[in-house]
Parts: sequence; structure tokens; C-alpha cells
Amino acid sequence: MEIWKPNVTVAAVVERDGRFLVVEEETDDGLRFNQPAGHLEKGESLVAAAAREALEETAHRFRPEFLVGIYQWPKPGSDITYLRFAFGGSVEGFEPERRLDDGIVRAVRTIPGNTTTSDEASSQ
Repeated sequence: MEIWKPNVTVAAVVERDGRFLVVEEETDDGLRFNQPAGHLEKGESLVAAAAREALEETAHRFRPEFLVGIYQWPKPGSDITYLRFAFGGSVEGFEPERRLDDGIVRAVRTIPGNTTTSDEASSQ
């Protein structure tokens, strides 16, 4: 009997003053906005993974403080299923010289109908 295992991912949900920290990234479908997120690495805790992914993708030091939710998403047209653990929390700092992960165009702080760049987001 084969054991099925989903791909475990984590995400950072960062809200401050009605703005959310997201990334603009290159995907197979073009540029898209997404939560800072990525795969759990071997031996890593879910909380540590969420903090690491946020730092690697946004250059913001994220402190996970609570679990927002657990989400299961089967990727259409494939046998891949993602199990995402989304954490809410706060930003404790910004590393403006940090190089972002490959495929990440920029970190953005959103507000309804508008966006600001990561430079502006870091000072807010």
C-alpha cells in the first residue's frame, strides 16, 4: 500500500494599519501577488519555516504569533496537493540589503486599490 503525503507549506500573514505584506513573484502564469510562503524544510518547525520564508522573500523579520488556518489545495491537473499552515504575526525589523529569493520581484504592502513598494513598507 502506497502512503500519500501532501507537500507542506507555510505562509506569513502580516497586517498593519489595514495593509498586508505580500510578494510580487514570477509564476508559470506570469507575475502574481502572494503571501510570503514556501516549503517546510527537513527538521524545521512550522513556526521557524514561516519566519524564514518571510525573511527570504521580503527581507522583513517576521515573528509568527498565531495560527491563521490550515488549508488544503489540490493543484489542478496534477497529483500534487499542498497543505499550507498560515501564521499571523508582526514584523520586527527590515534588512534592506538582503537579496530576495529567486523569482521574487519585490515585497509590497497593499491597501485596497493601491500598493506601495517595500522601501515605503519598511518605514511604515
